[in-house]
Amino acid sequence: MLESLPRLLNATKLTIELTILSLFFGLFVGIFFALLRTSKNKLLYFISYYYSYILRGTPLLVQIFIIYFGLGQVEWIRESMLWIVLKEPYSCAIIAFTLNTGAYSSEIFRSAFETVNIGILEAAKGLGINKINTFFKIKLPIAIKQSLPAYGNEMILMLKGTSLASTVTLLDLTGVAKHIISTTFRPVEVFIVAGSIYLLMTFIIHNFIKFLEKKYDYN
Repeated sequence: MLESLPRLLNATKLTIELTILSLFFGLFVGIFFALLRTSKNKLLYFISYYYSYILRGTPLLVQIFIIYFGLGQVEWIRESMLWIVLKEPYSCAIIAFTLNTGAYSSEIFRSAFETVNIGILEAAKGLGINKINTFFKIKLPIAIKQSLPAYGNEMILMLKGTSLASTVTLLDLTGVAKHIISTTFRPVEVFIVAGSIYLLMTFIIHNFIKFLEKKYDYN
């Protein structure tokens, strides 16, 4: 366990990187599709609805395989500029994680947008505040504050979901743990250390969200 710890800690850097990038891009994707979902335009509504339905209704592992292995089977993709990105396991993992967390985030933010008190928005309109300023200065901050607990859970799920990056040859925390096990044949000890590292990162995220809730007086 002590011998495997340094290698696992070093691999944790990639796990953290995958998590942060996926959550960063997924946040914008989630907000974008949440806005489409609340749109009165039926086409935009259905695009957002089925994006969320399909991505949340299929396993993340399947999504990774389709992007990494499946798209490479399409000839015109291999001959296009897209292949520069899609041939790399790292970028494929980021795309899969972003789309997946974006789907879950869109539902979280949609619900938060719909719970914003209509009276506040009407008051802003009465004061002559335009729709753009109303959204960015009033509606979005309120929605983000209301969605903190649910989004905190999504952050933790995304952290654990990055363990699937090892299936496309990335040596993240889980990938390195599997490699160590293949040479030492000590799965219990190695996975105890790896699991403890995941637990520590989960503990940090959990307390970070609690800090934000207290700071912005969520209750």
